[in-house]
Amino acid sequence: MNNIEKIDNVLLRNGHIIDPANNIDEVGDVLIIDGNIEQVGGTHAQDVDDVIDATGLIVTPGLIDIHVHLREPGYEDKETIASGTSAAAAGGFTSVVCMANTSPVNDSPEKIRHIYEIAERDSGDNSRISANVYPIGSITQNLAGKELTDIRGMLSAGAVGVSDDGVTVMNSALMRKALRLSAEFDFPVMVHCEEHNLNAGAVMNLGETSQRLNLNGGPNAAEDIIVARDIMLAELTGGHVHILHVSTAGAVDLVRRGKERGVNVTSEACPHHWILTDAEVEKQGTNAKMHPPLRTQKDIDSIIEGLCDGTIDAIATDHAPHTPSEKALSMVDAPNGIIGLETCVPLTLTYLVETGHLTLKDAIAKLTCIPAEIVGIDRGTLSIGAVADVTLIDTGKTAKYEVDHSCSKSRNTPFDGWELKGWPVMTIRAGIQN
Repeated sequence: MNNIEKIDNVLLRNGHIIDPANNIDEVGDVLIIDGNIEQVGGTHAQDVDDVIDATGLIVTPGLIDIHVHLREPGYEDKETIASGTSAAAAGGFTSVVCMANTSPVNDSPEKIRHIYEIAERDSGDNSRISANVYPIGSITQNLAGKELTDIRGMLSAGAVGVSDDGVTVMNSALMRKALRLSAEFDFPVMVHCEEHNLNAGAVMNLGETSQRLNLNGGPNAAEDIIVARDIMLAELTGGHVHILHVSTAGAVDLVRRGKERGVNVTSEACPHHWILTDAEVEKQGTNAKMHPPLRTQKDIDSIIEGLCDGTIDAIATDHAPHTPSEKALSMVDAPNGIIGLETCVPLTLTYLVETGHLTLKDAIAKLTCIPAEIVGIDRGTLSIGAVADVTLIDTGKTAKYEVDHSCSKSRNTPFDGWELKGWPVMTIRAGIQN
């Protein structure tokens, strides 16, 4: 999937087109002319440069991941924008939203522009960049939680939201100011919810497994308290708060109640949080260490319920690459996080669609038009005239995930060796086939 080939005019023939934004769910053709969607549905006989037989495949808008750590600049030993977008394309994603906890922190308009410059270098037919990159600016300067960044300037430079992901802005007055700006300028404040005092020293979830392993655990309340606070501040200000990587039953309930009151709150969940329990730490050690941590089956059940009833709007990966040497450290010293771009689609199809929790159309919506709406980007649809970002998925393909073949520079995953059903087989980004 990662050999880039320029296509001018192409016909995707006889695929099962699913475009939730336009309520399309039918077998037909998709015609792409000069990198844009020309026609959708029916059959077409127009002369084109290339015809791709999509028989038996799902044809969707290019998938979007609104929570990715590309690590560049500063941590290129873990990942680069080139390697991260290559992993994204391999996983079916044509657009990724990258978090601000780089080095230096992405906390100014100049740094936002620098991310775009890196993503656009060597652009054209020989581009090393395999997916659209949309940067997030930090809420506070240097992620220190003490002073707001130049949010207006970063938005003007192209930031699609702000986040101190990895840490929580503990100062409620600062968070209120950020959300007031959100109400004024219409952007998401994407929040990592963790009461740091309750979670001090924690390396996993507080529960039976942490006690058995004699490891410091963090309670669900550490997440729930901040989720409640930030929803209340969004209600107070009218701003848009987006809850990152929901992991607790309490957080799901708080988001649901906020939505019922009309609060401008959205949320996302990651596959590891609706598949794995904290017992995985005993089996896989640091490859099951993440932030927020794996929780219990009760939390998993609540997250799946939230995905089904719309409380949880989007599916994201929180792709967080780390070097093997870092993950070889102890549970106390190893960094949090796992890679996830290449496993998200098959995990979603295997554990949400095949199990009957979500329809395929609903799952695709949570990976296309809904995340696009959350961050306000013009992607996630096969509308006529739209940029032709397209993903092809083979829902019948069963394969084993082998992390040693990953396009990412890192290998930290608990899903190595898992046999999964439903895999992306091609992405097309504005006329460039991966």
